[in-house]
Amino acid sequence: MLSREFLTERGYCCGHGCLMCPYLPKHIEGNKVMKKNILIVSALEVETQGQLEDWKPHNLLITGVGKVNATYELTKRLAVERSINHDARINLVINYGTAGSRKIKKKTLVDCTKFVQRDMDVTGLGFMRGETPFEKEPPLILETKSDFNPIGRNATCGTGDCFVEDKSQYYGEVVDMEAYALAKVCYNYDVPFISFKYITDGADEQAHEDWEANLADGIVEFKKKVLDKLENNS
Repeated sequence: MLSREFLTERGYCCGHGCLMCPYLPKHIEGNKVMKKNILIVSALEVETQGQLEDWKPHNLLITGVGKVNATYELTKRLAVERSINHDARINLVINYGTAGSRKIKKKTLVDCTKFVQRDMDVTGLGFMRGETPFEKEPPLILETKSDFNPIGRNATCGTGDCFVEDKSQYYGEVVDMEAYALAKVCYNYDVPFISFKYITDGADEQAHEDWEANLADGIVEFKKKVLDKLENNS
């Protein structure tokens, strides 16, 4: 049996089902990602419910709420990564958080791979809603890349700096306050990114009550449907 140390030093997965495979997901030929190379990003500690302690401190980032906080904290982290040993750099960012939706039922965990800035509105100057003026890249809808996606819905997430409680701010299949910013930072740093959102509310007048009632359940679903698949894939 090949040792974990040998497989780690080789630097990539052979895809032959080695018992001690250190790569995540396991047994995918050519995969070079290990746990030390994965960063989980959430806005609030309350969303993780203290259940990601084994990912601290290097592999869990809490940004605070909103696009500015998300952009600042992830940019700072990835900028530091560029100055360290290449083998230890982050090469997959996984966002976990809560979100609202008028299209997906509550208490559902959904993957998001397409992102739009729902509160970017310069339509008065002839631009489309969600389009950043005078910016060629990325496109209006930012699509991200990740070889790892155990759900596969590929939903569109509309991000904005307001908590959605009516139709006026609804844009996309789900709505949140950070994912577009995180996706754009990863786009600029050429780091694979995927977001998993637990639908706590219907982005309606009951949203604030539903969010508080349902947010604690999401991390259990995230661990079962995402992290367990990441660590136990065979």
